[in-house]
Amino acid sequence: MPKKGEQGADTAGLLAYLFGPGDRDEHTDPHIVAAWDPALPCPARTPDPMTLSGLALLLDAPVDALRGPRPVEHVWHVSVRNAPTDRTLTDAEWATVAAEMVAVAGIAPHGDEQACRWVAVRHAPDHIHIVATLARQDGRHPRIRGDIVRMHTAARGFETAWGLSPMSPLDETARRAPATGEKEKAARRGLSEPARETLQRTVRQAAALATDDTDFLNRLRDAGLRVREHHDENGAVDGYAVALPGDRADHGSRPVWFSGRTLAYDLSLPRIRERYEPALTPADITRAHHRIREAAVLLARAGRTEGAGDVAALGDLLTVAAATSPAVVRDKVRAAAAVFEQASRAPGARTLDGTARTRFKAATRALEHAPRTARGGAPAVLNLLLALVEAIEAATAWHRAQHHRAQTTAAAQAAVLLREAADLTTTPARTTTPRPAARTVPRTVRVTPAAERGPAASPPVTGVPPRPPTGTHPGPGLGPGRSR
Repeated sequence: MPKKGEQGADTAGLLAYLFGPGDRDEHTDPHIVAAWDPALPCPARTPDPMTLSGLALLLDAPVDALRGPRPVEHVWHVSVRNAPTDRTLTDAEWATVAAEMVAVAGIAPHGDEQACRWVAVRHAPDHIHIVATLARQDGRHPRIRGDIVRMHTAARGFETAWGLSPMSPLDETARRAPATGEKEKAARRGLSEPARETLQRTVRQAAALATDDTDFLNRLRDAGLRVREHHDENGAVDGYAVALPGDRADHGSRPVWFSGRTLAYDLSLPRIRERYEPALTPADITRAHHRIREAAVLLARAGRTEGAGDVAALGDLLTVAAATSPAVVRDKVRAAAAVFEQASRAPGARTLDGTARTRFKAATRALEHAPRTARGGAPAVLNLLLALVEAIEAATAWHRAQHHRAQTTAAAQAAVLLREAADLTTTPARTTTPRPAARTVPRTVRVTPAAERGPAASPPVTGVPPRPPTGTHPGPGLGPGRSR
């Protein structure tokens, strides 16, 4: 599973880094394992016939020879890494990997003598870097759209053929992070985070609470976002885009719009519609933590095809819990919601049906409508956090049973953050007057299942449950290499 680096325009600079010592002298024995020309000398091992600057000139030659428009960022860079537990591949094996990766990516298809020029550099036992320039030797531009998806597929083949540790497939569940330019723009404007992250959080919260399209779009506007609707030929809404006020492009001439899908894979309008639940009446709303515990039990019993809707609804619940939590735990709960986001998206084709979904949605609505005075009491907050931990542990077990490695890791990390939040609610506040010593509280919890009818009495809580032992899971196979 390759990791695509940022494209650039400095071939010589990238080569100098790859063949250099690294930022912390971590590069060892840098050398070429494969290239577009099998007879190409290695600058590190035969510096007389080939220097780094000479190699850069050779790679850039097709770009410099272009008569038409040149790509602004013509340097294509990918790293490929295998698992720490895998055997060390030979140079010949890494050469085979590199040749297949550039072939499926569209950089240098097999047998194409006019393809792009490229080199594969190895400066560590467990990974290689592939560098190419985006101009074919016949003067045409390569077709590389969808390159990373095809390279992921190729990596699966090597894992199977060579007995390497398998990695999760490219399932479009990872969080979409802001680009470097977005981060730099936020820093210039003095913002605490890029616009994309603010929009992701705001749209996700609106989606978690919405009951239909009108309610969803109104919630976005009420939150202060600019909203642009897209209508089909019959006038019905079939998409939307949002922009943060003040976030503009082209010298301030237009807002920077983000469609739902560009914010996250599950924030397109069709995916949001899957999560709508009818508005609940006051009679349907019981204490949130009882509903969460009931849902956790159902999620623990979910089969392979039944839990996707449950974990999606749990993700919505965490989003709203982060927005409604008291200040003392808000940062921890918000961090847990952000980490759990990937765990709320189950890989592969699935529907958002689930037996626990309705109870998670009821708890979400209860948090939205609960009086603010009822949200801040320490016992109530602790009960809620402990119930959320139980639910996330059930989600962790469900993902583990389906072999969703990335989602299992994300859910386990969210549980850790919520336990830390629960610890904060049991820490006495500092006062200026002496207080009697508090009784030592054992770190155990006794949970009494909620009754089927009506709100049950609060279970006696005596602390935070100990962390369950974490099992070992298979490591990654031909995995994404870090940038260095």
